[in-house]
Amino acid sequence: MEFVAAAKQKAKKHEKHIHLFYCSECEELALKVAASSDAIELQSINWRSFDDGFPNLFINKAHDIRGQHVAFLASFSSPAVIFEQISVIFALPKLFIASFTLVLPFFPTGSFERVEEEGDVATAFTLARILSMIPKSRGGPTSVVIYDIHALQERFYFGDDVLPCFETGIPLLLQRLRQLPDAENITIAFPDDGAWKRFHKLLQHFPMIVCNKVREGDKRIVRIKEGNPEGRHVVIVDDLVQSGGTLRECQKVLASHGAAKVSAYVTHAVFPKRSYERFMSSNSAGPGDQFAYFWITDSCPHTVKAIGQRPPFEVLSLAGSIVDALQI
Repeated sequence: MEFVAAAKQKAKKHEKHIHLFYCSECEELALKVAASSDAIELQSINWRSFDDGFPNLFINKAHDIRGQHVAFLASFSSPAVIFEQISVIFALPKLFIASFTLVLPFFPTGSFERVEEEGDVATAFTLARILSMIPKSRGGPTSVVIYDIHALQERFYFGDDVLPCFETGIPLLLQRLRQLPDAENITIAFPDDGAWKRFHKLLQHFPMIVCNKVREGDKRIVRIKEGNPEGRHVVIVDDLVQSGGTLRECQKVLASHGAAKVSAYVTHAVFPKRSYERFMSSNSAGPGDQFAYFWITDSCPHTVKAIGQRPPFEVLSLAGSIVDALQI
């Protein structure tokens, strides 16, 4: 026991002290990150605007962070807020800091990562190129921490002047599943082959179901490709949800094939136009149309603020994982 305690104390002594700046939208998550570690010290920025609407920004205590490890917690929830944050992100490394880490939990243009016909614009590539131009700090290239990026090939969109660090929210799900009363009766379902490729190695000790979407006329029908949900608590796993149509169709087909309960997990709950409302228990068509649990993370703070903890939603915070990533 004394050896373990001494090892922990030694590890704590070698922790980097991080000065964490954050955008206004991420304040709640930043507070959780700071509360999770004595090595995190929150810093502030004055997010002001001129009369014409353009940013008028000020980094508080800029002189005090010289020679220090600095991080910025960002949320690119809409194009309107990206420019002001990019301005700060480009300014911080130039303040003679020891190192700089950008934490961008959700890479928002991820579903627009490829060109399918002439004229399409791959905005994921554009955003990756912008982030690749972040100036170096005194300690070298910027580290960019991103959770469950939508397409794995997007890691190759970043240039050599930044160090992308790709993390996942799946450990949060695993921890929550172990707490369930029916933890021994869990089966994992993937809505398509893409989700299976992304996550199956992290969940391989569970029985699995793979669904797929087939076109019948003008409709896309979800069917079970492999696996058996009968009598099981089936948890659908994907990286993000937009309108939620695919998850809803998966839930219906799993229930019709005998699933005892159906839940869902997504790292990024985007839910444009309040589409989360279709999953609220009070808005469901009936008991067979409900999710037992719908787990999300706080990678999209505006959604978390709107949803709260209203059933069936539960928020699994990335705070502890971000603390660990900042110590890499």
